[in-house]
Amino acid sequence: MLNTATNFMESEAYEDQSDPLLREYAMEQPILWFTSVIAGIVLCKILYNTTKVITPLYFKGYYKLTKSEQIEWNNRSFSTAHAILVSVVSIYLLFFADIFRDNAQDGPVTLRNSQFSTFILGVSMGYFLSDLGMILWLYPALGGKEYVLHHLLSISAIALSLFSGHAQIYIYMVLLSESTTPEINLRWYLDTAGLKKSKIYVMNGVALFLVWLVARIILFIYFFIHIYIHFDEVKLITLAGFYSLFITPPLLSLMNIYWFGRIIKGLRKTLSKRA
Repeated sequence: MLNTATNFMESEAYEDQSDPLLREYAMEQPILWFTSVIAGIVLCKILYNTTKVITPLYFKGYYKLTKSEQIEWNNRSFSTAHAILVSVVSIYLLFFADIFRDNAQDGPVTLRNSQFSTFILGVSMGYFLSDLGMILWLYPALGGKEYVLHHLLSISAIALSLFSGHAQIYIYMVLLSESTTPEINLRWYLDTAGLKKSKIYVMNGVALFLVWLVARIILFIYFFIHIYIHFDEVKLITLAGFYSLFITPPLLSLMNIYWFGRIIKGLRKTLSKRA
């Protein structure tokens, strides 16, 4: 308990040093959280409705789909848009921006955040809330128990980081794994459109295998190595966030390994048919 209290006091001290304007923006934070989450939900709704209108213009078979398939078709459009957004932002923040660079003068990397990084987390949370709502509404048409668990874990982790401002570097590492979603959705679109035997379907399977290997297997290995190397800084985050780092990512890793096994099995089956 003494160590926990000491770490919490150190965390507050670091925050005061690393962001002198923190108190000035303290009153604005709830507005930022609220507007970003609402923005995410509204954008999902806009993309859903836009897809519903535009799709029949280029895919004549849209109206031949069942009502459930049409809903899933529209749902996967904003799922893809979210994945592209958070993947691009994650790459920018993790590899190009200065916010998470190893620099002692900027304070512990686990306590760093910005209004931009916080806003995007809110948008992402809005997406997961929207998608979870649709999954539960049409359960199990859009996904079973594993999808509900995945979204609940994602929402809880993002919420903790969003409201505390802590561990955003690790949230963005995990969000980078969403880069596999466009490949997954494209595979579903091709299958639904009757293009399962096409070359692009095979190419998609290979791409999905490679992206999944990098973004959901190798990246998670690096994730845990980074936590180990920066463990003294990890101990400075909120207690709930600290325990979340050792619950949510390991569970997501197990799910990723399980799904990766299914991807390998499906790819081998597809390649064997074309041999």
